[in-house]
Amino acid sequence: MRGVVFDGKRTEVVDDLVVRDPGPGEVLVAIAAAGLCHSDLSVVDGTIPFPVPVVLGHEGAGVVEAVGAGVTHVGPGDHVALSTLANCGTCAECDRGRPTMCRQAIGRPGRPFSRDGRPVYQFASNSAFAERTVVKAVQAVHIPSDIPLTSAALIGCGVLTGVGAVLNRARVDRGDTVLVIGTGGIGLNVIQGARIAGALRIVAVDANPEKEAVARRFGATDFLTSTDGVRDVLPTGADHAFECVGRVELIRQAVDLLDRHGQAVLLGVPPATAEASFLVSSLYLDKSILGCRYGSSRPQRDIALYADLYREGRLLLDELVTATYPVEGFEKAVEDAGAGRVARAVLTF
Repeated sequence: MRGVVFDGKRTEVVDDLVVRDPGPGEVLVAIAAAGLCHSDLSVVDGTIPFPVPVVLGHEGAGVVEAVGAGVTHVGPGDHVALSTLANCGTCAECDRGRPTMCRQAIGRPGRPFSRDGRPVYQFASNSAFAERTVVKAVQAVHIPSDIPLTSAALIGCGVLTGVGAVLNRARVDRGDTVLVIGTGGIGLNVIQGARIAGALRIVAVDANPEKEAVARRFGATDFLTSTDGVRDVLPTGADHAFECVGRVELIRQAVDLLDRHGQAVLLGVPPATAEASFLVSSLYLDKSILGCRYGSSRPQRDIALYADLYREGRLLLDELVTATYPVEGFEKAVEDAGAGRVARAVLTF
């Protein structure tokens, strides 16, 4: 079968991948569509260290082909959106409703694929850039069949991360002010999460002025091409600032632009060894700096919720899918995404 494999030096679309059958508590999914997320490219450029060879992709949706013993919540023919959380469901963190903190879901890459008899790693317990993949049952979330799979694919990462950061981690409230630095796939979902939460002012910042129209479509009330003008719009600062780029100087700006009792939420991914600075004295007015993994999400609950919001017209998905590419067009998708020509590039099988 076809898939996108990174061998440590180059990325290529191959047609000789093999995936094993699902075991107990697992689901085999035929991938229909998968979003190209910056995290996939971060594996290729080394920002995210990961063992190789690896099948990339982690933002996908498809149709269940087979289930292993004990799987009852989905069955063959069901449409599913996939999460990256292969959490155990039984540890203290899972029991507290914090599956993103499950230690079974972090740093334990499996190898369900093979090429020429040699095992190949699975990225983010998912590997959606393959015609078929095997995931833990908890990662497959049933969705209504009337949701286009090209749109549903984006729920599993961009929406969970961006909207989840707003609703679950920052807990933006009605009337709050929100600053969003970076309006890529994650930033746009932060913007619409803030809109859904009832934020009064949503200020989007992106160096590319061509992104203004889509930022406003998703809910931005103001658009700036640098943070220099934020104080003109929010004189006392923002209640919530989301850094969605992954640059340490922008992290510093997010902190500096907070109002009293404000919080900066870090969503962008800089290199693993990157260090950021801030004035300690600036935090004494009850300001906070918050990390956020995967939108502090509970995928079985949140994906179903976001699917319902989409069907009600309150959550935008179709507008994110500005271009689709057959998997063989992976390099073109990377080029267009890198140039900012698309909000989200989606690979299809």
